[in-house]
Amino acid sequence: MTMIGSVAGCGASSAELEAEVSEITTKAPALVDYQVPVQVPRGLVDQLGYSKDSEKVVVFKGEDVSGNFGIYDVETGKNVYTGEIVKPVYDENLNEYVSLGYFNDLEEEGQYCVYTDATGESYSFSVKEDAFKELFNEACKKYYINRCGIGLSENYAGDNAHSACHTTMARLQEDPSVQIDVSGGWHMDELARRDAALGSRIAENLLVAYEMNPSAFTDDAGIPESGNQIPDILDEVRFEAEWLLKMQDTRTGGEYAAAVTDVQKGGDVFAAPVLVTPVSMEATISFASAMARFSYFYQQYDPEFATTALKAADRAFSCFLNNKRAEDDSAAFKAAVQLYRATGSLVYTDIMDGYFTRPDFEELFNSDENIFLGAVTYLSINQKVDVERCTYLMKLLMKASEKIAAKASGSSFLVTDEDTEHGFENILKDMRCLTITDHIIYNHEYTTIIENHVHFLSGMNPGAVNYLTDDTERTYVDSGESGVLNDPEAVSLLIFMLSVLEQ
Repeated sequence: MTMIGSVAGCGASSAELEAEVSEITTKAPALVDYQVPVQVPRGLVDQLGYSKDSEKVVVFKGEDVSGNFGIYDVETGKNVYTGEIVKPVYDENLNEYVSLGYFNDLEEEGQYCVYTDATGESYSFSVKEDAFKELFNEACKKYYINRCGIGLSENYAGDNAHSACHTTMARLQEDPSVQIDVSGGWHMDELARRDAALGSRIAENLLVAYEMNPSAFTDDAGIPESGNQIPDILDEVRFEAEWLLKMQDTRTGGEYAAAVTDVQKGGDVFAAPVLVTPVSMEATISFASAMARFSYFYQQYDPEFATTALKAADRAFSCFLNNKRAEDDSAAFKAAVQLYRATGSLVYTDIMDGYFTRPDFEELFNSDENIFLGAVTYLSINQKVDVERCTYLMKLLMKASEKIAAKASGSSFLVTDEDTEHGFENILKDMRCLTITDHIIYNHEYTTIIENHVHFLSGMNPGAVNYLTDDTERTYVDSGESGVLNDPEAVSLLIFMLSVLEQ
């Protein structure tokens, strides 16, 4: 309004002008952005809601926020709770004062909003028995929605239903005369790309999540395999595993990197021909690790298929070692641990020992995902292991988790990373670490920290944006950002952290 006023007031009427009209020249008006900025509440809440028996917190922005806050029933407008606002502290990352308010005692189910005189109303939120169950189920079902090679019916997929896609033979990118059946697997993006290394990493995340909290995963998620007496998450991983097996080169044991659609301009991605990209060592060692882990868990359900997966993993591991040195790629360590766990064969121990005895192992444990996951698997091995080594690994795990907890407690938003502009990989992996530790040594504090990170992703963040769903008052769609559920690997990590809240 200041800009508009100054422009309007900088000239007089034509009658007051001393110059002749003929002397007046016109200029193109300056380009001014009159778009009104979005006004978001300064009282930040989890727009998906809070579970009845959990810790509940609201974050307030602004130095002028003090005293008490009220919680009002959206339907009746009545005040149902009054809480005290903790003294504001200055957040250097946000360049603003931030304070907290707790309302743990509010357990009555309903739809509410927070109000203070300084901040006005927050976005609405619910209190219910299990605030994250629907989100957990939606995240788990994302991989069914992304299935390739089969038709998805409305009964299971709803608006995402479609006929079978990419069922014809694909061609090798290096030699188009060679045809190969690579139907199946998960689409990874809008171009229906299927990536072997990425699919293997996702499968491993889902399998570790299942191992940590098996009771969270049911056999009634609403996919075609539901009710077959196998947890649906394992059914989903098997669907990807069957595709990964098709992507293994029968001659060398190497894994083709990806199946990509050859989309012509304006073409239908679901009907586009498919090209299979060359074997890559990243895909090969990722495949070896994932299939070895899958075989371990699937033995009790289908021993024959589990054995097929294990043999394929061993072939891929041999192919990798024929092309690269194990000490040059930490993925070899993770795969060796997985294969040792599944087979008990001593042929894998030299590679494991080579990494365990490295002077920088602790640094790698904290910075290298392959070392971290391999070490966590070593703690779960039923084969012969080094007890002192296990004690050492537990100390590293506890040390990492305590560091994560300390970082979260020192944050204005109770999280390890307040950055919402560059994705959420850091906090999702931090929560994976806490989830694993919480499984081994239950710690209520860790569960609360995990829940606070879900609150952060669901709207209790500086921009008041729900990054998890698109059906609340302000979401990633409104802010023009990317949602977590649109990234297949991030979804697997989200499932990981939600599983501890659903067990």
